[in-house]
Amino acid sequence: MTTMFMKVLFCMLFCTTVLMAADKNVFDFMLNSIDGQPTSLGSFKGKVVMLVNVASRCGFTPQYSALESIYEKYKGRGFVIVGIPANNFGAQEPGTNQEIKTFCTAKYKVSFPMMSKVSVKGGDITPLYQFLTDKSASPKTGGEIQWNFTKFLVGPDGRVIARFEPEVTPDSPEVIAAIEKALSGLRQ
Repeated sequence: MTTMFMKVLFCMLFCTTVLMAADKNVFDFMLNSIDGQPTSLGSFKGKVVMLVNVASRCGFTPQYSALESIYEKYKGRGFVIVGIPANNFGAQEPGTNQEIKTFCTAKYKVSFPMMSKVSVKGGDITPLYQFLTDKSASPKTGGEIQWNFTKFLVGPDGRVIARFEPEVTPDSPEVIAAIEKALSGLRQ
């Protein structure tokens, strides 16, 4: 009887752990703002969020203009972009957080939230990107980040809706359609 009880208890604990992991979403993570302040992504709960790993010296860097444009267009409807600098690809984001902030605001007039520089792949990958790239947990949107300006569209429940690779611009018809569809489900 004791052995049976232990097996049942173990099974219940295992199932609870699996369910808790399955319930994890983007809003469970913390990052530091570009100014170094701890920022819970949970503060964006109820909004449609686009997470983008960005870099200042990349061929895709001009996408900052389109990102700012769609942020301005949709922010009043519950949309937010979160820029997450990373130096994982070709050392294209070598600056300090202050240098990144100055560059983004001076050159591209970025007003959407920017986070402190993190790693989006490799042995020092930040927990948020471990979660986003976990192919077993997210077969449709997981997988290693290939380059700067990979975009993850996140619903108001913190679940990833879509992933767009760097070549897909933020203002492309497919991205705009996904944003508008996600926003249509929000209560105004």
